[in-house]
This record gives sequence, C-alpha cells and structure tokens, in this order.
Amino acid sequence: MTGSDGQDERSGTRVGLADVRQLEDSIAELRVLDYRYGGGSCRAAVESRLPAAVALLDGEAKTVVRARLYTAVADLYNLAGWTNFDQDRPGAALEAFARALELAIEAGNDDLQANIRYRVGRLHLHYGAVDAALLEFARGREAAVSAHSKLAQAILSANQAWAHAKKADVTGALTYLRCARQEFAEAEGRTPSPWAAFFGAPDMAAMVGTVHGELAQVVDTRHGRDGIPALVDAIGGYPRGMTRSRSLTLIWLATVHALDGDLDIAVAVGEEAVELAGGLRSPRVRQRLHSLAGAARRFSGNADARAIIERVEMVGHSGQ
Repeated sequence: MTGSDGQDERSGTRVGLADVRQLEDSIAELRVLDYRYGGGSCRAAVESRLPAAVALLDGEAKTVVRARLYTAVADLYNLAGWTNFDQDRPGAALEAFARALELAIEAGNDDLQANIRYRVGRLHLHYGAVDAALLEFARGREAAVSAHSKLAQAILSANQAWAHAKKADVTGALTYLRCARQEFAEAEGRTPSPWAAFFGAPDMAAMVGTVHGELAQVVDTRHGRDGIPALVDAIGGYPRGMTRSRSLTLIWLATVHALDGDLDIAVAVGEEAVELAGGLRSPRVRQRLHSLAGAARRFSGNADARAIIERVEMVGHSGQ
C-alpha cells in the first residue's frame, strides 16, 4: 500500500537510493570475482549478503526506490543461483533462481526475468535436460520481447541454438544462431543491464563457435571447422578478468581440433585451457573438460591424444 507521500506504508527503517546503490555496487564487485575466479571464489560472500538485503525489503521506501530495490535483491539471488551452479550445486541454484524470479516479477523487471530464465536454462543444458532448457529459453524470450531488449533476445536465441545443436537439429541450431547475430547487431549502442553486460562481441563469437562445436560432436566433425574462426576471435577478444569464459572457449577450440584429428593443435590449446580451468574455483568448467577428453579418446593410440586425456584427468582429480 502506498501513502499520500508516495511511500510504502511499511514498518521498519527507511531505505533510500543510497542503500540500493550500495547493494548494486556490492553485486557488481561479486560478479567480477565470479567471472575471474569462478563461483567458488564468492558464493559464500554472495549468500552472506542475502539476509541483510532481504531485510531491506521490510523497510520504508518511495515507490521508485522500492522497484529498484526489488530488482537489486532479485539480482543478488540471481548471482547466488549462478555461483551455486558453477559450484555443481544444482538444487541450491534452482532454489535461488526461483526466489530471484519471484522478486523480479514483483519488481516488474522483464529484462531481469529473461536473464534468470536464461541462467536456469543453462543449468538444465549443462546437466543434459535439453527439453527443460528449451522451455526456459522460450519463457525467457517472451520476457525479453516484453522488455524490448535486443541483447536479452540475442542471449536467448544463441542458447536456443546451442540446445538445438545438442538435439542434432542442424536447421534449428543454425536458424537460431542467425537470429542471435541479427539481434546482437540491433542491440549495438544500447547500454546493457548489469546482469547481461557480460555478453559482448567475444561472447557472441564464442556462442557461434559453441554451436558449431556441439554439432561437430553430435552430427559431423566438419561443423567444427566452421566454428574455429569464431572461437579464435572470442579468445582474442575477451578482456582481462573474463577467465572462466576464456577457459570454456579454449576447451571448445581444443575439442574441435581434437575431433578433426589436429591433435598437435589440440594439445597446445588444451594445455592452456586445462591450466586456466585448474586455477578456477569452478567444478562446472572442469566438467566441461570431459568433452575434450572424449574427443581425444577417439585417437587413444596417439601420444598427443593420450597427453590430453592424462592432463584432463589430472585436473579432474585435483578438484577445488
């Protein structure tokens, strides 16, 4: 309920714009740690901030401040979901995402809803629940359209392309990929939201390479060659601090080369990928190394292939 002075009639302390900005700044700092060092570097810190952030929702605030506050708290839960996912804690991740979605809906923030749906879809995709992922991506696209956010639409389209590639649907994968590229181009010049700002040109290129790499694994290895230039562009374009994204993209590049029998290149690229993965507090990244080892096992009689497999197994056993 809103009083005549434009403030919500709730008991508790007064919450101002400065409080919300402080929360937003904290989320931004934690997100930087997540990108650079993996979810394990900040998951506990993210979760430790949730009680105080939730308590702010009981304070008195002007209507415009309250909407922004709900968005900020929703995004903190969104980050909690993502860091739990990165730590191979899918149950905790889904709980956090569910709470994030509730708050984003209450805030009336369609763009954030689209982002949360994207992240839930990525979790399902990682664990092989492709149809569940496609459902979340479709719901996310509806929210992105409502938000008039071309960047959010591009993120959803690119991930729909990946999901269709996992189903060996070449036509669907390439159709959604073209759509993503077009939407990404149309988003140029618009200021991205904090939760979607990661998706720049390197990430768009990485998704192009990822889709072709997936098709190389499940349809025909020739698809991987089409993705190599995009993967190389992505790796070269990632700014300092995007360590996890760089590692994941190197894994794809090494995997594509291994599938194609270019094992000397796969070893060189794979060595860097494994080194970065080993330094990240991200079980999710190390799990993705399994695809590289699987590609190398096709040539298990080759010394380079055995070197890749042994290196991946070494990192997998070390854990963090």
